[in-house]
Amino acid sequence: MKYLIMILTLISTISIALSPQPITEMTDAVYHNATVHIGNGKVMEGATLVIEKGRISRIGYYKMSWQKSDIDLKGKHIYPGFILPVTNIGLNEIGAVKATIDDNEVGQMNPNVRAIVAYNTDSELPPTLKYNGVLLAQTTPQGGLVSGLSSIVQLDAWNWQDAAVVTDDAVHVNWPSIMQAKFDFATFTMKTEKNKKYSQQLNQIKSLFDDAKMSLQKSSNPMNLKLGAVIPVFSGQRKVYIHTDDAKAIIASINYFQEVGVKNIVLVTAQGSEPVIGFIKQSGVAVIVSSTHDLPQRSDSSVDSGYTMANKLHNAGVLVALAYPGIMSSRNLAFTAGTLVSYGMEKEQALQLITGNTAKILGIDKDYGTLEAGKSATLIITDGDALDMRGNKVLEAYIDGRKINLQGRQQELNQRYLQKYGIK
Repeated sequence: MKYLIMILTLISTISIALSPQPITEMTDAVYHNATVHIGNGKVMEGATLVIEKGRISRIGYYKMSWQKSDIDLKGKHIYPGFILPVTNIGLNEIGAVKATIDDNEVGQMNPNVRAIVAYNTDSELPPTLKYNGVLLAQTTPQGGLVSGLSSIVQLDAWNWQDAAVVTDDAVHVNWPSIMQAKFDFATFTMKTEKNKKYSQQLNQIKSLFDDAKMSLQKSSNPMNLKLGAVIPVFSGQRKVYIHTDDAKAIIASINYFQEVGVKNIVLVTAQGSEPVIGFIKQSGVAVIVSSTHDLPQRSDSSVDSGYTMANKLHNAGVLVALAYPGIMSSRNLAFTAGTLVSYGMEKEQALQLITGNTAKILGIDKDYGTLEAGKSATLIITDGDALDMRGNKVLEAYIDGRKINLQGRQQELNQRYLQKYGIK
């Protein structure tokens, strides 16, 4: 009897934790009088947006006779679905439970590791992102010198095959630094010391890419999985993402990859890029700012260094997007963009950093990132400013024309206790 009770308790717990069922049917809809934020810096007040067969068929100002099914969105806003890059969403569920972590492969050189096949569509975390407007993400492996291959997914799917928007879009490289920060348990402070393995780590990365380039001329050789994962970066079919927040490493890594003929490079960095903004601009490399809500890194940095970094890169003419460190609070991506507004960036420009700009960097701007006729109907409808946590309230969301369910576990618990205490 005791074991039966334990089994029933486990089953009930699992059922409570189920994420909302994915929606497969497309919904056609006509919205009038909305404030439409295009995602390219423009806003249309009182505009009409029409969704048909999963696409935006019309957007703008039209003299249309209203049908009974048409919806008046006066006072409401329509935004493109937000896009979260370089995240381990779907690969890491509970940090304290090792069995739920599948984002870091053993070893230092894993270019052939594919994040997409490990992506968990039943994770409880995507519903929290969707509720705040994040509808697309780039699920990315972590760790080592070469972490593996990321993929771009939509967050309402039955399995990874359904979720995949672009598979194996980029190889992720963690470029080493000559100096590294370590925590000193004796003084409980961070100290900087020389990286004794720097030369070895650098040679490992360079050997991988040099060997992959040489193998292009030896097509008769048996295929090596690691080299096979790297080869497409030389034709531009696959990007290289450089992860580093050290100014010298930024220069060294970009110079190396451009010298060996890598076509598409994206830099994932933060405040460490400030001294070399001019070099980044000249190199033509796009940047994903990995952390905005952060303390100053150097003693001579201004107190708002983290908050203004993306703005400085944008003002210099660099194509910039925003990421969010970790996954537990990555639902706050839009509010990170809102922080940039408080520190001098125009609101629609800040919106671009989580919509249009991100789509361009990821290479999915043909279908996503902006609200334009012919593009995928992947969007959110809000009752307030989506970049302001005080007023943001997502009313509806569409992914590829499917009106998705926003009621996750947190919303169910909220309703349960509102009813318990008779709160309306």
